Amino acid sequence: MRKIPSECPTPVTNEWIDPPGFADALRLHLARYQESYLLLHRAVIRPDETFDPATIKGWCSGKRTPRNTASLDVLARIEARYALPKGYFKAKLPHQARAPAGLNLGGIPRAEQRRLAWHLPDDFNDRPLAERGEILNWVRTVVISGATEYRRYQAEAAKNRYGLCFPTLTGRKPQAISAKLSEDERAVYHDDDALLSNKIAPPGLTTEITQLVRFKSATLTDIGFQRSGVWNEETTAMRLEHLGLMFGAMVASPKGSIGGLGIPMRHLTLALLVIPRLWDWYIQWREKRRGFFTRWEVDMLRNGMAFTRQETGWLRQMAPLAERLVPIEGIVTVDEIDVLRADWSSACDRLHSHASARAKEIERVARVHRDPFEPILPVLEADSPVGEYRKIADEILRLAPDANRHPRAAAEAARSFLLIRLGLHLGLRQKNLRQLLVCPRDQTPRTERQLEILKRGEIRWSDRDSGWEVLIPAVAFKNAGSSFFGGRPFRLILPDLGDLYRHIDQYVRRHRSVLLGGAEDPGTFFVKSAKVTSRDAAYDSNTFYEAWRLVIQRYGIFNPYTGRGAVVGLLPHGPHNIRDVLATHILKQTGSFERASYAIQDTPEMVAKHYGRFLPQDKSALAAQILNQVWMAA
Repeated sequence: MRKIPSECPTPVTNEWIDPPGFADALRLHLARYQESYLLLHRAVIRPDETFDPATIKGWCSGKRTPRNTASLDVLARIEARYALPKGYFKAKLPHQARAPAGLNLGGIPRAEQRRLAWHLPDDFNDRPLAERGEILNWVRTVVISGATEYRRYQAEAAKNRYGLCFPTLTGRKPQAISAKLSEDERAVYHDDDALLSNKIAPPGLTTEITQLVRFKSATLTDIGFQRSGVWNEETTAMRLEHLGLMFGAMVASPKGSIGGLGIPMRHLTLALLVIPRLWDWYIQWREKRRGFFTRWEVDMLRNGMAFTRQETGWLRQMAPLAERLVPIEGIVTVDEIDVLRADWSSACDRLHSHASARAKEIERVARVHRDPFEPILPVLEADSPVGEYRKIADEILRLAPDANRHPRAAAEAARSFLLIRLGLHLGLRQKNLRQLLVCPRDQTPRTERQLEILKRGEIRWSDRDSGWEVLIPAVAFKNAGSSFFGGRPFRLILPDLGDLYRHIDQYVRRHRSVLLGGAEDPGTFFVKSAKVTSRDAAYDSNTFYEAWRLVIQRYGIFNPYTGRGAVVGLLPHGPHNIRDVLATHILKQTGSFERASYAIQDTPEMVAKHYGRFLPQDKSALAAQILNQVWMAA
């Protein structure tokens, strides 16, 4: 006769040595209550449920682990039956942070389901409909998009992209546009539809932009030209993006959602940038979209000033471009074009004066739209910002999966952990951290000269100091000419705190190759997870930012519905914010802008201007400490 399970079983002992593994723990408690997996199955599975007893048998043998919502629900019933704390078994799973399968997310696109699943509680399906809606709204608002005013504006603006791209200069493929052009847009663009639908700049404009980039980035200028200042790769990419946005606004249909000028693509030329009326239209168009002026408009106007500056302005030295100008209603007439062509230098003078005056006017009323400190305010307001941010690294380790059972997930967790740890120890800009090369212990490090040529740093083992060393030539930094460097390289021996060396060794020897997965090795310390659809393992600025942001979303933001996440009130952010954390921490501890500048390889003036939220109460607290010493000594 089949044995009937007791409703309230009694253990044979209340003392045991708790094993770390899930399968061992399950077998232990089965033995404590003298039950078989079949008896346990009959006790916790309802008659109307189709849960296979072989599943529990697989759990006991270690061949399987609970993966979906139904299995996790059964696990909770076992915990209740054996009077164990809630979450006891889940805490022993080899991949406890894994998003459960089987979540009821009907009506939500598959791609969004994957983003949401990580942040939903295991019992999501069992919660009331209203509560499920509340959870989804919180995850979408706080975790996915980031609940700041700027992030909401950015998300809305991203729905209607309008910028042009220059794939021959950037190497990036144009972003596909899913929506077809409206009839109004077709009436404006005519034969340029193919170009506009792919957001590719027309050949004529691309040629001019190529000449501009060559002028500003070449080692030597062409004979007969003069320039002031040189663009590096980052500056070039930024200028291309900004010009792409400006010309994209010009060609966008005035009847569409963008509300642009509707200039045919074939009429685009950099010569348009000497027309004051066009600049006025553009900055007012941006102000209308955003609701106010920002420093962005000021910077764009100053770019226009630089292009038309006497002697060194590129546009001033390119008078033949005037031949490409055509009349544009409301912007420039035939007579005005004739005047421009007759005296190009005077036209550049007029634009330079106009842009200078407009920049001063806007600067007086410009508002800050994106507060860089807002996403990390809970960290900056803590007594120890670095200590608060370090909790993210601790959370990654707490949730790290078993490397033997889940090698890829473990490798990604190891990379996430080292992103945070190296970021906190080095205080580097995104570019320098992203491009950091790696030299394993058994290989010969690159020389300083080789790194100077590459304009990259390297993390390598130092036999002299018996530690992991980071060496970055000064030329690799954005502020290479800063007094901080004085022409000398940045060198730091990483401290072996919190088993940092062990984690670096494991990552270099084991996890990094798992992430590469057979893809070509870019030689950088941090590499992407190679996939079938993307075999390029090298990060660029966008993918590195998204990787950091994903770490914050998964491990940094405290989720009240799952209990995961390290910092209450944190919002998604990128790697640059870690410099704010370091600078603010040192300011809180010392009150010294100079010492804070050491942590982020910059000058005290730049720290005071851009980095470090030195709050009034922090200043008062430091002053009080000094004054209080008088009373303590009395």
